[in-house]
Amino acid sequence: MTGGAILWLSGATVVFIAANTVLRYYVASAFLPTLIGALVLFSLGNLMMVRVMRDSGLAMAISVSAVLQLILISAVAMLWFGEKPTSLQLAGMALGVVAVTLIAWPQ
Repeated sequence: MTGGAILWLSGATVVFIAANTVLRYYVASAFLPTLIGALVLFSLGNLMMVRVMRDSGLAMAISVSAVLQLILISAVAMLWFGEKPTSLQLAGMALGVVAVTLIAWPQ
């Protein structure tokens, strides 16, 4: 993965984390503009991911993005919203990190 792709992936990840956080607020409030804001953020994140996919390929881009978002949004859920993942869920996150490490391992 090139430096440019990593930069775009980082930006897209920040947008996706923001979108998921806004969506979580929508679940609590059911305020329609909050849902629309989350959908706009998700759309922006997906448009940013097009560049990452172009630079590094679909499999690499989506795999790294999915696990990175999994870990970061879980951290937001735990720290911000007080959610507690089970041991099995934590193990699943660890396996995701191992899987992406194997996929992204330099050849």
